[in-house]
This record gives sequence, structure tokens and C-alpha cells, in this order.
Amino acid sequence: MKQKQLLLAGVGLVVLVTFIYMFTGGESTAGYQESVLSEREKQFKFLKFNDESPLTAVQKRSFDSLNCFPIDEKFRVRARIVPLQNKELLEIPMTDGSKERYLKHSYADFEIAGTSQRLLLLQPVNEVDKKNFFLPFADETSGGLTYGGGRYLNLRQDGLNSITIDFNLAYNPYCAYNADYACPIPPKENILSIAIEAGEKNYEE
Repeated sequence: MKQKQLLLAGVGLVVLVTFIYMFTGGESTAGYQESVLSEREKQFKFLKFNDESPLTAVQKRSFDSLNCFPIDEKFRVRARIVPLQNKELLEIPMTDGSKERYLKHSYADFEIAGTSQRLLLLQPVNEVDKKNFFLPFADETSGGLTYGGGRYLNLRQDGLNSITIDFNLAYNPYCAYNADYACPIPPKENILSIAIEAGEKNYEE
């Protein structure tokens, strides 16, 4: 009997550890913060040194770092993917008045800051990998602490019916740095009524 109880307890522990590993991505807090900082460093180097950067030569000289919120793990959430039965094309207005077409793929349902939220996951019409998504969004910080035209996330489905949304990796569109660029404006479905104090802040020269 004791052996059976020990076996059941061991199985329960394995299930618990597996669940925690899946939920946290198997990373420690320090490891997670390091991975976010690494991604931010890549973004900074691209903006600072790459020929395709939206920054002008004058801007690059004074550009020393990304302006970001402190990393906060509460803004890294697990979302349930709710596929749309009719995956219609959506014409998203650009900041220059033109339009760009995306596929309305599914919704991502999640909880954050004690509230239930839903965001629309988009795919470029020419996207080959159907697990990749584009998520433009705006929130209560937009136009103040963050860029008024919203921010972006590039996501990849990492579960059968789920996806990780990490707002700590939210980044500015090119037009936040240079008005000569045209950028997609977040659709009405992706305007959050809460403040997402995570990711990149407004660019200041």
C-alpha cells in the first residue's frame, strides 16, 4: 500500500513539475530576464548599425540604448488560441493612408492584471509558416509613455491550442523613429483598455 502511495505521489510530482516547466518555459527568473535583455540588445544593434534601420545617420549618432520598461514577468502570459471559422482578409490602414492586407487567423484569450482580454492574431498574406503571427496592439500607455500608433509583437504558436504573449518584447514600429515610414495601425480588436507597462517606450531623440 505504501509503495502504491509513493508511486502515486511521485507521478503527481512529475505532473506538477511538468506543468510548471510548461507554464514558465522552463526558465528561471534570471534566465528569462537574460533572454529578454538579449532580444533587446539585438534590436538596439539593428537600429544603431544596420543599413535598413529607420534611424537616420544623425539619429544613429545619439542613439545609445532602447527606452524600455523594466522587465516584469506578469506581462508574460499564456493565451488560448480561438481559431476563426472564416479566416477573412483584413485591410489594415497604414500611417501614410495606404492599406495592407492581413489574414484574420484567430483570437488569443488570456488574463492579465486581473482582467480577461482578447486580441486578434494576424498573418501576412504571404506567410509560409502558419505558426507565425503578427500582433499589433495599442493600450492605455499609447500616446503617452509609449508610441501613439501602437506597438508590435511577433509571435509563434508554441502549444496545440495555446501561445505565449510576452509584452516585455513589444517593440516600436519604424514610423515611431522616422515619419517617412508607413506602418500598420492596430485594428480596433487590438486596442486594450488597460495599461501595458512593458516592452519598448516612446522614442525620444
